[in-house]
Amino acid sequence: MASIQAHGLKVEFPLYHHTARSLKKSLLARARGPMLVHALRGLGFEIRGGERVALVGPNGSGKSTLLRTLAGIYQPCAGRLRVEGEIGSLIDPMAGMDQFLTGRENIMLRGLYKGLSERESRAVVERVVEFSGLGEAIDLPVRGYSAGMNIRLAFAMATEMAPDILLMDEWFLAGDEDFMRRAEARLHRLVRDAEIMVLATHDMAVVRQWCNRVIRLENGLIVADERMVALRAAE
Repeated sequence: MASIQAHGLKVEFPLYHHTARSLKKSLLARARGPMLVHALRGLGFEIRGGERVALVGPNGSGKSTLLRTLAGIYQPCAGRLRVEGEIGSLIDPMAGMDQFLTGRENIMLRGLYKGLSERESRAVVERVVEFSGLGEAIDLPVRGYSAGMNIRLAFAMATEMAPDILLMDEWFLAGDEDFMRRAEARLHRLVRDAEIMVLATHDMAVVRQWCNRVIRLENGLIVADERMVALRAAE
């Protein structure tokens, strides 16, 4: 059973003194060390199988930082984080993509990285190529792709293998009308099949449709954690 447990989770980023204009100020800044931005301030929560969690809050509240910490992109500087289950993320379309390799080679490497055999990875390649609709462009280096082509490839790759835990930064849909229609149907299946979904978003319509729990963040702190049943009853 998939689960996420966090206890006293802290994430900090160093902020170096680039504004120091004199040699004296620069030396003093170096002696003091970098200032720290406290992105997450001792968060504690548990997410269990069957939960569809929306992370909401104003810009800079810590939503995306928390999502990236759950994905393993950021490492906490304090506290404990335990994630049970395979993670799939729709956070950064180009994350893990080698710009100098072709689309086909990137798909193949992703399959092998996921632990698939070469035969299984080749089967994944064919399915991704068909869904993305990139045609002959799949054998060109990714660095020459347009933004729309990158999204098609990234979405097809990310949604080909259903994860136990699905992490999303906003509702991940883009492209022409035909692709968006097919992508939305696939995304809906992915959300339904995942044991856990965690979504960072500002779109309350998406929250009401897909989520059963809302965690509100402000200044790196959890200020509310409510079930959607209670929220809907209050409306």
